[in-house]
Amino acid sequence: MDGNRILRQMGAIFSIFMVFFYLGIGIYLAFFFEKTYLDKALRVIVGSTFIFYGLYRAYRTYIQIVEAFFTDDKNAE
Repeated sequence: MDGNRILRQMGAIFSIFMVFFYLGIGIYLAFFFEKTYLDKALRVIVGSTFIFYGLYRAYRTYIQIVEAFFTDDKNAE
C-alpha cells in the first residue's frame, strides 16, 4: 500500500466526520435551536442549507470511500 492511498483513505474517513458535522449542525439549527435573536425563517434556511450540503457531501464521500478502499490501484495504472 503506497502513501498516496493511505492519504486518500484518511481523507475519506475525515469526510465521514464532516458529513456528520454538517448534518448535525443543520438539524440543530432547523429544529432545536430556539433561544436566539435570529428569526425562525433564517434559522430554517441556514439549517436546511447545511442539511443539503451534508447530503451532497455524503454522496461525494461515498464515491471517495469506494475509490479509496475498494478499487485496485494496480488496474488504474
